[in-house]
Amino acid sequence: MARLLSRAETLVARLDALIPSADRPAVRAPDWAASVAFRYRKRQSAAWATGWLEPVRHVAHIGYDDLQEVDTQKARFARNLAQFVAGKPANNVLLSGARGTGKSSLVKAGLAAHAGQGLRLIEVDKADLIDLPDLVELVSERPERFIVFCDDLSFDEGEAGYKALKSILDGTVSASGDNVLIVATSNRRHLLPEYHADNKTYTRGDDGELHPGEAVEEKISLSERFGLWISFYPFSQDEYLAVVAQWLRHFGLGDDAMAAARPEALVWAIERGSRSGRVAYQFARDFAGRDHD
Repeated sequence: MARLLSRAETLVARLDALIPSADRPAVRAPDWAASVAFRYRKRQSAAWATGWLEPVRHVAHIGYDDLQEVDTQKARFARNLAQFVAGKPANNVLLSGARGTGKSSLVKAGLAAHAGQGLRLIEVDKADLIDLPDLVELVSERPERFIVFCDDLSFDEGEAGYKALKSILDGTVSASGDNVLIVATSNRRHLLPEYHADNKTYTRGDDGELHPGEAVEEKISLSERFGLWISFYPFSQDEYLAVVAQWLRHFGLGDDAMAAARPEALVWAIERGSRSGRVAYQFARDFAGRDHD
């Protein structure tokens, strides 16, 4: 019986260490020196949940110069991020548009550019955005400056994280501090699905001007809370080939390799139904890995 009681006490102690309390916040702080990037992880049961920041051991190394044919987008993002790192006013950022055009890579390049100045990144899955106020509170007293990054963000109707993100972005009592910048990427500019039936909610004024209904206003309202919108567009053929050439040079091939690679690069894009930076990178890896002797 004594042995059974001892095992029960050990189990209770372990559970107690996981359950949030006044002196144990819902999000556990990491070793901040372990990395410049962290992922938010969460363990949940029917009765309680606890989250922690997991250091990213191998952070992707990419620089602004590695991103081609998105110069306008790159300049706007880099300027805003530099303001944030310098402690000046800056806007939360929504990067939206065509897939594979460098939205996520731009965020990684920004981290690489300013990590030495104390910039850190916390990646949060959209399912865990409900814990965003806890994350903001966790880092509020830290000297570093943080990008809270949500990749490939979109919501279905009624998801819990939608309201949490909306509140943090726009002036509630739990709004993010000066050392937190929210950055999201999405293929949808308005982050919520848009249906043909939504058009029926529009009304027309006496002067003929159209006014969106409540359903449309709600879908627009979240993206409007991001102060900086940066849109990405599908690449033209010339832009796609320029990115292919850039990645071939990155993998150590000379400019003469591009002449041989060009027809295959075009077929590669046709097979995938997309001319994008991601497709160009994938082709360059395949081509550069072959025996060209």
